[in-house]
This record gives sequence, C-alpha cells and structure tokens, in this order.
Amino acid sequence: MIDRAGLAGFLRRRRESLQPEDVGLPRGQRRRTAGLRREEVATLCHISTDYYSRLERERGPHPSEQMIASIAQGLHLSLDERDHLFRLAGHNPPARGTTSEHISPGLLRIFDRLTDTPAEIVTELGETLRQTPLGIALTGDTTRYTGPSRSIGYRWFTDEATRSLYHPDDHPLHTRVFTAGLRKMVTLRGPGSRAAHLLDLLLDRSEEFRTAWNDHEIGVHYNGVKRFVHPEVGALELTCQTLIDPDQSHLLLVYTAVPGSESHEKLQLLAVIGPRTRELSGRPDPS
Repeated sequence: MIDRAGLAGFLRRRRESLQPEDVGLPRGQRRRTAGLRREEVATLCHISTDYYSRLERERGPHPSEQMIASIAQGLHLSLDERDHLFRLAGHNPPARGTTSEHISPGLLRIFDRLTDTPAEIVTELGETLRQTPLGIALTGDTTRYTGPSRSIGYRWFTDEATRSLYHPDDHPLHTRVFTAGLRKMVTLRGPGSRAAHLLDLLLDRSEEFRTAWNDHEIGVHYNGVKRFVHPEVGALELTCQTLIDPDQSHLLLVYTAVPGSESHEKLQLLAVIGPRTRELSGRPDPS
C-alpha cells in the first residue's frame, strides 16, 4: 500500500536538497526557496505542478509505476533512492542492471551541463534516453520511437530515413558496426534477451542484415569521427566521445567539431535554428 506521509516527506526532502545548478536549471534572481521550486520539479518530471504538489501534501491519486519512474529520474535519484520511492508509492522497484533505463545521477549531472553541444544518453542497444537540444537539432527527436524501433541498430536496417542522417559513403561501415555490436550483445546477454529479440526480427526483415550477420564480424568500430547530413546545414564531420556507466550499461555520446572548421560553424548555426521541424519518417513499431 502507498505510504502517503512517507512519500510526501521523501519528495520534499529530495526537492529541498537539490539546487537549480544540480539539475541544469538557471538559478535566477531573488530565489528564496530552499532547493528547487515545485514547478521546477514538475517540469523535470514531465508532470503538472498541481499533480506533484498534491503528492507532497499527501493527496491525489495513487501514482502509477511510470509516474514514479519519471519522478525518480527528474529528482536525479540514485538506484537505492529510486527503489525506496517505488516502495513508498506501493510498487515493486524495477529490475536493476542492463535492462534498467534509470540514468544515474552522476551521468545526468554531466549531461545537464552539455548545453552547447549535441549529446545523448543511450542504452547498450542504442535506444535514446535523453538528448540535448542541439542533439535534437542534429538528428531529430529519437526518444519518440517505441518498440524495437527505439534501437538505432534496428532502424538502420528497417527505416531509410535513419540512413539519410549519415554520409552515404559511410553506410557500409554503419552496417558492419551495428551488426557486430548486436552480435556482441546477443552473446553477452543470451537467449531470451532483448538483444536476441532484435536479432530474430532483423533476420526475418532485412536481407542486408542477414548477409552481414553471416560474415560473423566482431569488434568493428568507428574511427572516432561520424559524418552527418543535415537537411538544412548540409554535411557535418563530428568527433564522437563516449562515456560509459558500467553499472547501468548506459553510454553518454558527445559530438564535437574542430574549432574554426566548417562543421564547427554549422553547429553554431544549428544552435540558432533549433530542433528540427522535419521529423524522421519512421513510424513506431508495435513488434
């Protein structure tokens, strides 16, 4: 059962212990609130201020597991704190480890400071969990996909729009990288895993994937540079740096351009243009 008093007290304490700069928000002037304001937490959690306020006042409906997960992420909770929050709300905590999509507070703190560069946090299967505004401007909102289409490796073989983001000369390398990466994850996670499910789907749906899979390649990597093709600013050559969270198997990908280069100037232009208005054509996949 939900512990409304315990839930309210825990939420208040966590809110009051966070400062705006801890979660990538501007402090502003004349701040009198100890910690974050309720409306700031509501924005971080993607819920209404009224709903969140009622939880802190021991009122409102019983929050769903999805709602609690969103609150845990918005408040930058650790895994232990997240599990405690779930139990206070009367739910069993989600599984930890490689299938968890709860981003660690440390990784989020780094991500929140990347305001002037394309960056994203992805799972080991290439499913986007967070993007910076400039990341959305570069590739579109890739958090909107559902089902197997959440994985860029799956979309590579099933959605032509995904390929249009990258330089045509690099397509064969992308095919090899995604195939070798999935082979590694299937071997690591085993039968019955989400990686094995993606394998079955791709073997059924893509001749190109089947051909690449039969080559049995392992350890195919990029050279650190990715070439993008943007519909408004054209070609960009970006260096990709990766930070790995070993506990959650999440990766923080940060894209930068050589200062003074044409690609650097185009990134600055993208920052002015903002998130792409032309969405990718791929549709959510129900499989």
